Amino acid sequence: MSNPFEISDDTPVYVISVAAELSGLHPQTLRAYDRLGLVSPGRSAGRGRRYSLRDVLMLREVQRLSQQDGVNLSGIKRILELEAELERSRRALAELTSQIAQLRAELESTRAVAARLAGLLRTRSASTELVPVREAGAAASRTGAGAEPPPSAARPATPAAAHARPAEPA
Repeated sequence: MSNPFEISDDTPVYVISVAAELSGLHPQTLRAYDRLGLVSPGRSAGRGRRYSLRDVLMLREVQRLSQQDGVNLSGIKRILELEAELERSRRALAELTSQIAQLRAELESTRAVAARLAGLLRTRSASTELVPVREAGAAASRTGAGAEPPPSAARPATPAAAHARPAEPA
């Protein structure tokens, strides 16, 4: 959240009396559900329970499962655990699906490059190289080993020689 006044569905804002009223349950029932681990509200600095909108919706679901479907609290706890696991699995699946799509795109790009290189290899003549190869003497002169530097790199010995014109070849 970029705005400090923005409230998400997970922000614990409701005290127990308000959450009880919003969910249609008694505050003692909310405390019992907290002890059983069915709904775990946040805590304020003074350790008071603070319920989020998501907690209130969960309390309503617990009430519906209990009253309309006749599920006991142990069964409700298991249902809620399975629903949370299903949601985690869905998020993981979405992430993996995204990664697979990215890898497929990278694979297609790599295949296209490989096809272009294969085409170059098929069409090149015997004298052309994909990577130009330098002569051994030129490489040695750059490293300072072996051969003498090329004539263009030679320096004149005296200042007068620097202004002299080179002799014309005969």
